[in-house]
Amino acid sequence: MTAQSPARVDTPGAALPPLQNFELGTLAGPAFAWLRRSLGLIEEDYQAALGPGGPYLQFLSTSKSKASFFLSCDQRFFLKTQQRREVRVLLAHLPRYVQHLQRYPHSLLARLLGVHSLRVTRGKKKYFIIMQSVFYPPSRISERYDIKGCEMSRWVEPAPEGSPLVLVLKDLNFQGKTINLGPQRTWFLRQMELDTTFLRELNVLDYSLLMAFQRLHEDEIFPNSSFVFCTARSIQGVQSPEELGIQNRRLLPNSPNALHIVDGLEQRCFLGLVDLFTVYGLRKRLEHLWKTLRYPGRTFSTVSPTQYARRLCQWVEAHTE
Repeated sequence: MTAQSPARVDTPGAALPPLQNFELGTLAGPAFAWLRRSLGLIEEDYQAALGPGGPYLQFLSTSKSKASFFLSCDQRFFLKTQQRREVRVLLAHLPRYVQHLQRYPHSLLARLLGVHSLRVTRGKKKYFIIMQSVFYPPSRISERYDIKGCEMSRWVEPAPEGSPLVLVLKDLNFQGKTINLGPQRTWFLRQMELDTTFLRELNVLDYSLLMAFQRLHEDEIFPNSSFVFCTARSIQGVQSPEELGIQNRRLLPNSPNALHIVDGLEQRCFLGLVDLFTVYGLRKRLEHLWKTLRYPGRTFSTVSPTQYARRLCQWVEAHTE
């Protein structure tokens, strides 16, 4: 049964019926195959997780894009429908996106794994992207947030106590809270600066910092250390300490989805930047002008890429310790 909620939820949706007489297309296949290999994904496992073996889990969302959101049955992969113009922007920026991940292998940018088109029985062609879920593994996550660094429309009514719904909360829900990253804070602030600078250079805005938290058990915390079960794969391919610093690498936890996991002193944080390809074109500039006149003195998401990047980094600096 599909969960009813005003925000994204992790509860299972109805199993989608099997499709017949459909055309499935793959866009930029070689580039995304490289991205999957760089994450150590085995093609057979990837295809099995997205195949007909189990139902997809559907999210309900307040997103203004009217996109549809799904999780693979194992909750490892996230699917989102896209408009044709959004796909064009994504593919145009794909070479620079790949270069950025090569330069900064521990980037917080969501890892895109594929872009596909789907046409069912002479219907209109639809597009969707597949990416690695930031909120994985989800079993012990207690809180989830979608942060844009502003206040307009950034509150979600929390689920009633005991409700099975798992909501993704927003900026105003996080007021008065901080993230204790310990020694990892320096790395995190630097990587946010690197990634948002890249997105600013692409002239994009309206991306989100996804955050989730789980408490660490006592046996998962090393004394005087914020690293949990660190492994040598974190520095694989690095030729020198200087290169390690230039690439802003860090020790990764020995866990699935390690690139999106940062262990603080007492909790594990799931962190990632998503929705990366909204261009600050004429439509967004006009929206910015209208909101400036309509909401004087208020902060909202539609601002210039330079202001957007700076504001999100300032939010992170103010809410971490």
